[in-house]
Amino acid sequence: MSYELNALLATAELLDVVAAEVPVAQVARLAQGLALIPMTERLHAVLDVPGDRVEPGFTRFPAGFGRRLEAWSQAGPIAYAEADYFGGSGTQRAAVWVHGRIELGPLRKEEGEPLPAEGSPISQALRRLGAAVEGGSFDEFDAVGLGRRRRSADWLRA
Repeated sequence: MSYELNALLATAELLDVVAAEVPVAQVARLAQGLALIPMTERLHAVLDVPGDRVEPGFTRFPAGFGRRLEAWSQAGPIAYAEADYFGGSGTQRAAVWVHGRIELGPLRKEEGEPLPAEGSPISQALRRLGAAVEGGSFDEFDAVGLGRRRRSADWLRA
């Protein structure tokens, strides 16, 4: 079974502001007051600034998107996350922007690498956003409900 995620993560309040600024962005609610905006092909195209810088450490990061994240992070922490798994093996990448700069990451877990003691890159990013392991959850990823959908686009139908 496969799992794919390419999304912005932050508080629901902050992502509502982002969606108001970028109308093609759609917010899906998670647990613990957090939300995500799936990085659809359409949203990627709207955010891409050809010829601008691409944040190192990511595979699907729109050119120039770092400038938007820097601006949005003035209102609160915001994360960008990528995950791609098949049959339990895969990769994760995540970073968190706070007050106009990257405060955490970019973190990477490549295929075949052991899980860091601090948790997966996405769980570490979620922790920085305020997520906590609770109610028998395995980690922050599980606690906020990111496993409820298998593909980024599926969050649009949530």
